[in-house]
Amino acid sequence: MPVSEHPMQALAAFLPDGSFDKVVHYIHHYKVHLTVSKQRKSVLGDYRHSGWGGNHRISVNGNLNKYEFLITLLHELAHLLTYEQFKNRVDAHGKEWKQHYSSLLVDFVNHKIFPADVERALQKSILNPSATANGETDLLLVLRRYDPLKKEGIIPVIDVPEGALFQTENGKVFQKGARRRKRFECIEVKTGLHYTFSPVTEVSIIRN
Repeated sequence: MPVSEHPMQALAAFLPDGSFDKVVHYIHHYKVHLTVSKQRKSVLGDYRHSGWGGNHRISVNGNLNKYEFLITLLHELAHLLTYEQFKNRVDAHGKEWKQHYSSLLVDFVNHKIFPADVERALQKSILNPSATANGETDLLLVLRRYDPLKKEGIIPVIDVPEGALFQTENGKVFQKGARRRKRFECIEVKTGLHYTFSPVTEVSIIRN
């Protein structure tokens, strides 16, 4: 996967105002090799521990808006802090990681880095962080408001009326059904098969 190594000043372009100095402190203090990656569908960021005397390695997708970039970076820094304290003796997203991630979020929230709506959405993450971005549905929906490039005609599944038809990125057509706990049950029109969709999945409505 192509990546770019970013000098510290170049990193500022990916971060919200007021967060640069705090981020750089962590990067320098823990000797982090930070890369900005092209879009990856499966992950927003990644952490690799330092191993045999090397640097900690963190990558974050460069297509994220500034607030999502910072939150993803803090998620990965929490893995670093957990590894520094416990090495591999604890679960990757166990209570130890949650404590570190919560503390990082509180620190940056207290410095008024985030807009009010993002700050409110982060309160749930602070109380009980999710292991993956898909587990933070409310937060992701708020963060989408700050994407610099709006995709014309593209909306999240949660905004598709129940019973309406929509098309996914791969061209398949579905009819939206009811919400089942955290996901929506939908039927593929061509096959009649049932699928579930995250509320934040981006789709296009098929107009009659």
